[in-house]
Parts: sequence; structure tokens; C-alpha cells
Amino acid sequence: MTPLPDDVTTPTAETPGTPDAGGTPGTAGTRAAPAGTRAARPGSAIRSAEVLVSSPDRNFVTLRLTTEDGVVGLGDATLNGRELSVVSYLTDHVVPLLLGRDAHRIEDTWQFLYRSAYWRRGPVTMAAIAAVDVALWDIKAKVAGLPLYQLLGGASRTGIMAYGHASGRDLPELFDSIRHHQEQGFRSIRVQTSVPGIDAVYGVAAQPSSSGRYDYEPAQRAPLPAEEDWDTRAYLRHIPRVFEAVRNEFGPELPLLHDGHHRMTPIQAARLGKDLEQYDLFWLEDCTPAENQDALRLVRQHTTTPLAIGEVFNTVWDYQTLVREQLIDYVRSAVTHTGGITALRRILDFAAQYQIKSGIHGPTDISPVGMAAALHLDLAIHNFGIQEYMQHGPRTNEVFLQTFTFEDGYLHPGDAPGLGVGYDDEAAEKYPYQPAYLPFNRLKDGTVHDW
Repeated sequence: MTPLPDDVTTPTAETPGTPDAGGTPGTAGTRAAPAGTRAARPGSAIRSAEVLVSSPDRNFVTLRLTTEDGVVGLGDATLNGRELSVVSYLTDHVVPLLLGRDAHRIEDTWQFLYRSAYWRRGPVTMAAIAAVDVALWDIKAKVAGLPLYQLLGGASRTGIMAYGHASGRDLPELFDSIRHHQEQGFRSIRVQTSVPGIDAVYGVAAQPSSSGRYDYEPAQRAPLPAEEDWDTRAYLRHIPRVFEAVRNEFGPELPLLHDGHHRMTPIQAARLGKDLEQYDLFWLEDCTPAENQDALRLVRQHTTTPLAIGEVFNTVWDYQTLVREQLIDYVRSAVTHTGGITALRRILDFAAQYQIKSGIHGPTDISPVGMAAALHLDLAIHNFGIQEYMQHGPRTNEVFLQTFTFEDGYLHPGDAPGLGVGYDDEAAEKYPYQPAYLPFNRLKDGTVHDW
């Protein structure tokens, strides 16, 4: 286990005798208003900012802001496999800029953190901004005495359709996993399966590289990342047969999803999308790396299978071509990695103009804080599509106290003021940070491939 620096899990706030924002000696409990801003209203200035790291079922990074009148807001800053990079960005660069700022100036703070750094975008920067943004929304809603979705325009639906993750090493195991998810209440299910000749495949629990949890946690607690193998041709031959078997077993009504996890070239993705059309997928996710947005034109020309893209995207700029040319059907970004509620709402409003819907990223490396933020946004927006939902383990639920619910296939954020999530420091202290890495892929000839 690698211990964190002492200052990572302790409050980062003003200290007697340290310079204030204007460079003159400060006093205990006070901080001058940041340059270029009006002084905060009495009680609404940010008094302390804490970067909290815990590892119950996996590593999480949480930002906790507290105002002068004692209102607390939480934000999720977890970046799977690179958590400490965001810890450093927050602790060393962002927290000093927050102290003394008016917690209610959410838009101004977002623009300040995004534009003042000059070097913009990227997962580390945007995860840090997201944590601040969500924590400020949490504070504002608590001050208003309302659940956060009410500040976003109120509910547009009564519940949030969620999909679960079924997987298996063979068809009988896969069928059992689908039935298990149906028994839990899921009405829509992602299907991932092992491929003959490949030892370990993304998304499949109970395989050599898996943690053993039914929902599959890819980041392994180890000093080095695990190496997995890959064969695209074997995968393309196998997956259509799997979906044929699933449809024969479970019928045509069950919405089915599948994640290609960026492993195909555009022409390979086009072939798979075309081969899967007869099985009526809800979506094919991340069929090809989408940094080259133009590549999706080729995929779109050859298949009517709906496409979902974006869990590794960080800003609206990553979606410009994809949305404007209607090359995708669902936006997959996470609140946690895309600059928070403020930024993701803008992306989804942009997508709505082109009849593109939401499919917010929600695996277990999004903490319950980030999940709650997604649910409040899901409930408020008009162009909601579906919400990914991987249930957290019991240790995570011990650290993060949640009010959101899952019932009969639908999620709801609850009606507690703010996000509806608390943080138990005593429980978190039992689970210190542990190094963990996502795996990586090599082809049979040893070439490193997209994981």
C-alpha cells in the first residue's frame, strides 16, 4: 500500500498568518474575496475545501466544500486508475482559489476555473472542475431547501430508466446473469461475453482478470496494470451469434445494449453494427475510438444500429461533429469527467436540437456523489434516454450515505435537499487509498491495442 501525503485527506483551508488573496497577512477564519469578484454575501463564502480519498470497494476522490454558515457540498473527482492526478490538481491548484469565493456564484466559478488555467480540457482538469461544480450545486440546493433537480427546472419524468450489466464466460452463464438482473428489477440490460480464444475480455465478471464482483470492476489493485489479449476478427465472428442466442432465449421486447469499448476500426464497427441490426439493439456503444469524429460517418453509412459515444469525452468540443451531423444517438459523458452539471447540461441541450438523447456514464468508478448528480440531471432534462447503473458494494455504501432509490427498473434521486448524499469520515478512514490500474490490451503479435 502506498500512503498518501499527509495533507491529502485533511482539510485544506485558510491558516492563521498565511497571505490572503491580496498578498497581505490574513487572520484565522477569514479570507479576502478573490481578485475581480465582489465580496461574498455574509455566510456564503467558502470557508474550507477538503480533498478526501478513500478506497472502500475501489478508490474514490471526493471534494467537500463548507461555507462560512456551515453548509456542506460534495463533488466527485474520481478518475479511474489516475485518481491521484486529480487529487494533486485540486489540492495544489484549485483549492487555494476557492477559499473566500461566494459559493452561490456557480457559473462565474466554472468559467474562472476553466478559462484562468489557460491549458483547458482533459480528464484531470475537467474532473476537478466537475467536483467543484457539483459541490456548489449541492450547497445551493441545500440553502434553497430543495432537491437539486428542482433548481434545474423540476422533474420531467417520474423515474429514470436504468440498464444493468450482464456478462458470462459462456451462454449458460450469460443467461443466468441476465435473469439475475431481471430479478433485481432491470428492464434494460447490457450484454458482454467472453470470446473463444481470448483469455480476458472487457466487461465480463468471473474471468481471470476480474475482481469477481458480478458487475465487473476492471481496475485491479496492483502495482502494475494487468495485460489482456485481443483478437478483433474472433470478436466480430462471435458477438452476432451471442445476440442471436440471447434473442431466442429472452424474446424481442427486452432492450439489449453492447459495449465495443473502442476496439474496432471504423469499417469493423460498421460491419458489427450491420450484423447486429436484426437483433434490434438499444445501442452499440463506443464502436470505434471517436477522437477522430469524422470516422463515425463511415459507421453511420453502413448501419442503422443506434450508436452511443462519449464516456471518455470531457467537453462539448468533443461532440461538435458527432452532434451537428447526427452521427450518434446517445451522449455517454459522465457528470464527473465533463466539468459537472453545468457543462453536461450544455452538451445535452446542444444534443437535444438534433434529437440525440442522454445515456450518462454510471459504472462503479463514478462515486455515489457523481451518480446522484447524474440522476438529478436525468430527471430534469427533456431528452433523457437511459442511465447506466452499476450498484456499489456494501463498503462504498457505508462511506457514502445515499437517498437515491432503484425500484422496478427505475432510479430516482430522492427529495432530500441538495444531492441527497452524505460522507462518513469515520467509515472512510477504514479504507485508505490503494494503487490500482486499468488493464491494457495486446494483440497476438504483441502490439499494444485499444483497451
